[in-house]
Amino acid sequence: MSTDTQTLDPTDFAFTRHAWVDATPATVYRLVSDVSSISRWSPNASDVAFDEGFGPEAGAWFSGRNRKDGNEWTTRSQVVRAEPDAAFAYVVGGARDGIVEWSWTIRPQGRGSVAQQSWRLLRMDPVLGSTLAEVSALRDYMAASAEATLAALAEWVADNPRR
Repeated sequence: MSTDTQTLDPTDFAFTRHAWVDATPATVYRLVSDVSSISRWSPNASDVAFDEGFGPEAGAWFSGRNRKDGNEWTTRSQVVRAEPDAAFAYVVGGARDGIVEWSWTIRPQGRGSVAQQSWRLLRMDPVLGSTLAEVSALRDYMAASAEATLAALAEWVADNPRR
């Protein structure tokens, strides 16, 4: 069954995944808000960098290379939330007209932290797919990517005690 994306509600396309990380919330926040480090953990992102002179603060822009199914492209994203030791979020395409929000929240648990990564569509866009099946498949693909990223982050932290 084919459904035009104009009839789909973007709020139906979101997920949250989490993992325990053997590091303080301050350390986890420092790692995930340093966007240039994301390629250490993400199976889909590389060459990510803040615009010159900027860092992890609300309003800052960064670019990154993405890959999926043999295709590569560059995105521009804008930080929309930067709360040290607690939360970091950005919108692909910018706060005003973006299409996807990625966010991290961090909370202490035991000697470490629970890192939570969320993804949600802000609006429908043909670049994401043109049918319910395509947009659902994209969400599922991104959920698997988030799970891989969280697992790789937890493993990297465990393997790099002097981070």
